Amino acid sequence: MCGIYGTTLNYSEQQVKDKLKRTAFRGPDKMGWQFYKSDNHQITFGHNRLSIIDLDPRSDQPFTYYEHIHIVFNGEVYNFKIIKETLTKKGYKFTTTSDTEVLCAAYLEYGQNCVDHFDGMFAFVIYDEKKQHFFGARDRLGKKPFYYYHNGKSFEFASQISSIQMYMDDLTISEKAIAYYLAWGNIPDPQSIFNEVKKLKAGHKFTFDLNTGQFETEPYWDIDYKNERPYQGTYEDAKKELNHILKDTVSARLFADVPVGVFLSGGVDSSLVASIASQTSNTKIKTFSVKFNEKGFDESKYAQQVANHLQTDHNVIECNYDEGIDLIQDFCHYYDEPFSDSSAIPSMLLAKHTKKQVTVALSGDGGDESFIGYHRYDWAKKGSVVYKLPLSVRKVGASILALAPNYKLKVISKALLYKDQNEVYLSAMTGVDRSYVKTKYDTRDIDELKYLVHDNKNFYERISDFDTKTYLNFDINTKVDRATMAFSLEARAPLLDHRVVDFANSLPTEFKFHKGVMKRILKDVLYESVPKHIFDRPKAGFTMPFSRWFKEDLKDYVLSELDDQSLKSIPCIDVEKVQFMIKQHMDGSWNRYPLIWNLLVLKQWLNNNGKGYSIK
Repeated sequence: MCGIYGTTLNYSEQQVKDKLKRTAFRGPDKMGWQFYKSDNHQITFGHNRLSIIDLDPRSDQPFTYYEHIHIVFNGEVYNFKIIKETLTKKGYKFTTTSDTEVLCAAYLEYGQNCVDHFDGMFAFVIYDEKKQHFFGARDRLGKKPFYYYHNGKSFEFASQISSIQMYMDDLTISEKAIAYYLAWGNIPDPQSIFNEVKKLKAGHKFTFDLNTGQFETEPYWDIDYKNERPYQGTYEDAKKELNHILKDTVSARLFADVPVGVFLSGGVDSSLVASIASQTSNTKIKTFSVKFNEKGFDESKYAQQVANHLQTDHNVIECNYDEGIDLIQDFCHYYDEPFSDSSAIPSMLLAKHTKKQVTVALSGDGGDESFIGYHRYDWAKKGSVVYKLPLSVRKVGASILALAPNYKLKVISKALLYKDQNEVYLSAMTGVDRSYVKTKYDTRDIDELKYLVHDNKNFYERISDFDTKTYLNFDINTKVDRATMAFSLEARAPLLDHRVVDFANSLPTEFKFHKGVMKRILKDVLYESVPKHIFDRPKAGFTMPFSRWFKEDLKDYVLSELDDQSLKSIPCIDVEKVQFMIKQHMDGSWNRYPLIWNLLVLKQWLNNNGKGYSIK
């Protein structure tokens, strides 16, 4: 785990150091860089290392293998020992016990198809001196970030955009990206906040030819959204097979040369991971959860119940108000492009205190998307019945609900006017009321729409696939990567192993959602080791009490940060409508905290990271 950096631009050694220092929190154990000469370029590779496997300096990066292969690598390849054994039999020599060296040997043996052999989370770039090109890839589900700048001749890449941004004088802020951010709460791949910088899409690999300057990217993996490989076994067969896969994925992620723990929220997914970890580990598992003092936000008692049953070494981290405010004020230093998932704050708090005891933490991310776990899936499906009614009838209902004093009924009145269930779901993800956004761009026009608007699967499966390719990738993975790496903590997600995702994707819907039971098969695997009664409660999210804070404790902060002058400096918004919406929140007539948080984050980024750049 680390931060990677590289460029063909002619930066000085001090400038390279500065770029690496900007994200040194990703890897504080060793900062390294190396200059290489090619016929047409000065090539620089840089690396901030967080030592996880083979702590010896021999595995520091940039790493050179067989003299002409140079690599910088972020992440982990969990099956590297199996690959190493195969390559050793083929005659490859190894001088370390790290996975970095195995990536290099796999590239020499399998070429660009080496990524098909890797099970893990990764973003890496290899400089092949003989072929005079860069080859790199990003993992299948987008766990690890990868930003790049390519102007047709030169190339620069990094784990975070701030490293590219430094000493780069031709960047412009993307108005389109801001408009998309206001809709999605993040900036969907392959866009970034700067027009000239892109993100490599998840499950893609690339080459950059040093002689011609040509950059090419292509996918090497995708989910089976066309339903071409459906599961043929029984439910019991599937449950046994899933249990076997999960034990393998959790066990693989427990391997490290540093202390390992588990994030335990008390929900199904994290409890399942903690349970399997407890079964497969030779030592007592450390678990970590967050406690909120606000009523309705504290789920820590459920985590404690699971921990007690599993007999883990459980640690409860209390969410301190002042500490939360400090993280809000430093937010854009770590999330260095606009990102507004408010659960990033408790995630950072959890990571900060977890790092005091372990360097690696397993999480339960990915279960809801793959196994139909979000309540909005059921709501969207049930609500789709309404769209069989004529539009004229729905208009009447909408006009009546629009007069209701309850803002939730007003939201439903707007939703009644959508044309179909796909439109409803898109609106649920991008905001039903986007009247305050002023833009020429269609912010829902993204490539990933193909996973939603087709007839190969039923609605549940389509929105599950769509969320895997959008919400999980753009939001959840970004949130967890930045939150944990802000405090030099590696997060590993067993449920995001592509074998789990592929298997879940192949299952019939009723194996995952049956008679009102969401995540059915995951729960049945869990209940074999943890009592069912612990989970007989409504599903809870991982959120901060921002709604109350913004109209009470933080009211003055919100009103000063988003005063008239500040709002006028923010692109793509209707200032008068935003002012009215903020007033609605303060008087309690409408919960507008998502809008307020969106704008607070965007304003902070513009003031700190976006100064001096034009917006185009």
